[in-house]
Amino acid sequence: MKKAALLILAVTVISGGLLLTAYIENQYFYFSTYIVLQYIILATAWNILGGYTGYVNFGTGAYFGLGAYTAGYLITNFNLPLPWLIVAGGTSSAVLGLAIGYLTLRLKGVYFSIATLAMSIVIATLIINTPALGGAKGMYILRPKEVSFFSNYMELLFATMVIIAVFTVALAWFIENSWFGRGLAAIRDDEVAAACNGVPVLRLKVLSATTSGALMGIAGAPYPYYISYMEPLSTISLDMAVNSLAMPLIGGTGSWIGPVLGAILLSTTQQVATVTISSEYNLLIVGILLVGFVILAPNGLVGLFQSLLKRRTD
Repeated sequence: MKKAALLILAVTVISGGLLLTAYIENQYFYFSTYIVLQYIILATAWNILGGYTGYVNFGTGAYFGLGAYTAGYLITNFNLPLPWLIVAGGTSSAVLGLAIGYLTLRLKGVYFSIATLAMSIVIATLIINTPALGGAKGMYILRPKEVSFFSNYMELLFATMVIIAVFTVALAWFIENSWFGRGLAAIRDDEVAAACNGVPVLRLKVLSATTSGALMGIAGAPYPYYISYMEPLSTISLDMAVNSLAMPLIGGTGSWIGPVLGAILLSTTQQVATVTISSEYNLLIVGILLVGFVILAPNGLVGLFQSLLKRRTD
């Protein structure tokens, strides 16, 4: 019954997103909402490894950037359509997640986090020194002038991100309610006890890192068409890693809905601040909200709602 309800909800969200393109003409709506959807994907992907498994990952920018640059290279050299770019971006970042996961997930705590941060620096350095990817000067991408079913390419990108976001959240729900998710929860709670009880710890951790990386790469694949110009330091940025970490913490890392709530709250606030004040305050907003939630609601919005509901029922 719950699966049927969630399926209906997913179809409703996708249908509603597609219908919006027929009625909303303000292009800034699609431009800003794209970022909100992008962070829903990234926050949910981060939560699979950081929330469900308990390994804090600062490598979001590396996975996202690799997916974006894979797509950018394929656009400039082969002019592949968007679906192929998404597949290629997700695959390249999945391979990175598999490799890095196998090499670093034996580390624990802050050592793993430092390793993922170093990975972002390495990926950015490699791109800077690769002329085929534009190097330090960056890469220009031209959007197709004509697009089917939509009035412009920005609307197509918006619709694409709606579909990817729904798929990502649905996958997170499935993982949370499957044997995979139960194994990850056991690892997060007590890795040694999980291994002693027969949980394939390393296999599940590597699978978690691969899945998380693939979803981040998929989020990055449409980015070249969205931004039109990419350069390594802004594409593979620490801001993205901080946002992707803060959003699940604000929403609640214990469930699939937490990162969605956190991403909507934080990214929407940042978009409003960018228009009304300045984008320079975005990280300040992250810090204020994060400190506030750590003090007042350490379990995030989901935990806060659950505690309030429990008080009413008691």
